[in-house]
Amino acid sequence: MSTSSEQSAVTVLGLGPMGRSLAGAFLDAGLRTTVWNRTPGKDQDLVERGAVGARSAEEAVAASGLIVVCVVNYDASDAVLRRDAVAEALKGRTVVNLTADTPARARETADWAAAHGIRYLDGAIMTPTATIGTPHAVFIHSGPQELYQEHLPVLEALGGAHTHLGEDIGRAAAYDIALLDIFWTAMAGCVHALAVARAEGITARELAPFAKGIGAILPPAFEEAAEELDNGTFSGEGNPLTSAVSSMAHIVHTSEAHGIDAGVMRAAEGMARRAVGQGHGADGFIRIAEVLGRR
Repeated sequence: MSTSSEQSAVTVLGLGPMGRSLAGAFLDAGLRTTVWNRTPGKDQDLVERGAVGARSAEEAVAASGLIVVCVVNYDASDAVLRRDAVAEALKGRTVVNLTADTPARARETADWAAAHGIRYLDGAIMTPTATIGTPHAVFIHSGPQELYQEHLPVLEALGGAHTHLGEDIGRAAAYDIALLDIFWTAMAGCVHALAVARAEGITARELAPFAKGIGAILPPAFEEAAEELDNGTFSGEGNPLTSAVSSMAHIVHTSEAHGIDAGVMRAAEGMARRAVGQGHGADGFIRIAEVLGRR
């Protein structure tokens, strides 16, 4: 796997929207790119741009020393990689799995790879398809540092920032889970807020400028909260939990008065009330993270 031709070649397994974007970025960088997808036909535009369309996963794997996997989850990647013929073809090659799943699945897959003589890195893509190949893409990786450095020149063809988070193979997935938690919780709040506003006769466009203002508050608030959590300080001087509980109760009541499901806010209110019930009513909202983390 050490020839110059192998080092300038890459295989992409999985041609959903993100997989096609990855393969396209490799092609744009002039790398010999082989592609394969379980559902035939998704490689046509990439082949027209110069990619090699493999007839099977085994053929795709054999074409390159570096195999980048991007499918829906680890059930899907396992279904491809763990077939006997594919696993045999992967021996001595490097798999960079950019498939999203849990840290536990990443660690278990790394153990499987090691047992089969396959070099393995895990990773996650933190930005949308449109950013791939541009300076705005963000990738995180975990696994053996030496292996990461070996393949970084090829991975950098995907554009943007690449960060190695450590040798623990599950660390990238752990970051991914935590960051997606922020995103989807925020998006759930967004759609719920729009529903409540609409019920009160406020259009989404009317609310949007004020919602952007709320959004601008969040980055410094997050940094402050992270500092407090790591330092073990939970000051509620400006906004104690008791005040937060009251605000959340108002949102629940208004929502349900309009027949709008308030399950997400009820869950948040419940977490806050739990912390208050444990004697933390004068603390700030970040105290909830500490309470949730107790075993």
